[in-house]
Amino acid sequence: MNIIADIITVLLLGVLAYRSRALDAKGSIAAALLGLGVLVLGGTWTFLALLTFLILGVLATKYRYGEKVKKGLAQSNNGTRSIGNVLGNGLAVLIFLLVEAAVKEDIFWAATFASIATVNGDTLASELGKVLGRKPRLITNLKPVNPGTNGAVSVQGEVIALIGALMIAPFALPLTTHTWKMLLAVTIGGFVGVNLDSLIGATLEEKGITDNNSTNFLASLLGGLIGAALFYALEML
Repeated sequence: MNIIADIITVLLLGVLAYRSRALDAKGSIAAALLGLGVLVLGGTWTFLALLTFLILGVLATKYRYGEKVKKGLAQSNNGTRSIGNVLGNGLAVLIFLLVEAAVKEDIFWAATFASIATVNGDTLASELGKVLGRKPRLITNLKPVNPGTNGAVSVQGEVIALIGALMIAPFALPLTTHTWKMLLAVTIGGFVGVNLDSLIGATLEEKGITDNNSTNFLASLLGGLIGAALFYALEML
């Protein structure tokens, strides 16, 4: 009965994402399948963390959208995302959950949630930073750049990124007895992951080696690995 309830839940959310134009048809199907995998492998708390990211991401994308359009900083599809974005932001999460299901170690819970914290912090920092950020600079050399430039960071964006990562960390706490270590590992892993996203954007993406979706995937994968490494290091203390 649980799997039936899970399927109904993700189908309803997929339809809602499509009807609200948060995702297109392919993106909604991919999100539903990804959500089902997360529910089965990671349970309710992981699913809620990913759902929180999706909701916050939609709200941040729509925030002052008209202003973003005028400045040439908005997506050309009215903020609607597709399958590439879904996989770029969620595939690393599913990979970590598969590993966790096999080994059943808290370190991979840290990786899973740090990965979600990365994409949440990055989306909020990117979408809100476009209109709230002041004096953006390129992460590689700190030279002033225009808002929306690949690899651009600002003080306001960094604060938003940290808050975005921290918002995801509490969802991991019911899954471990090492609460403060998990909270720290997920938050820092996510925050570092956001900045790695900017670094990849300023280097590989700027050269055309990656695109936005593959940049997101690499950053979320690295953010998750950093979260796992930090959790392991804290366990060794």
